[in-house]
Amino acid sequence: MSESVPATRAFLALGSNLGDRRRYLRDAVGGLDDVVAVSPVYESEPVGGPDQDQFLNIVIEVLTIRSPERLLAVCHELERSAQRTRTVRWGPRTLDVDVVWIDGHTSDDPHLTVPHPRAHERNFVMIPLFDLAPGLMIPGYDPAGALGTVHNRGPL
Repeated sequence: MSESVPATRAFLALGSNLGDRRRYLRDAVGGLDDVVAVSPVYESEPVGGPDQDQFLNIVIEVLTIRSPERLLAVCHELERSAQRTRTVRWGPRTLDVDVVWIDGHTSDDPHLTVPHPRAHERNFVMIPLFDLAPGLMIPGYDPAGALGTVHNRGPL
């Protein structure tokens, strides 16, 4: 008899500022079988990196049996499916998918740091995250001091 693995709640932040931004976000959400909630779409100015177009951002909640490492691998697979190229740090991208939070899991691994090490500094992550999980406590978040003005652009 095999034991079932309990599902864990996790939050992923997705952003796009190249091409059909909404389509890249929709395709990524559609590429996951364990999505339980999707935040509204927010538009934001880029933070850091070169001069570039505005981003569309969402946060999704998943209830997953994947390990944290496998969840990160799925994020990278979604980016590859969107033909993301990594040539300039924080440069323009068709799709960026980051693991922001995994209930009951913390990690300082250089490949996967959880909670995300810069989430608390970015309104374009925190505001859609709090739409889905208003009681979640992310250490260090100060809305007035966080980067990026965001504008709600409605549902995905």
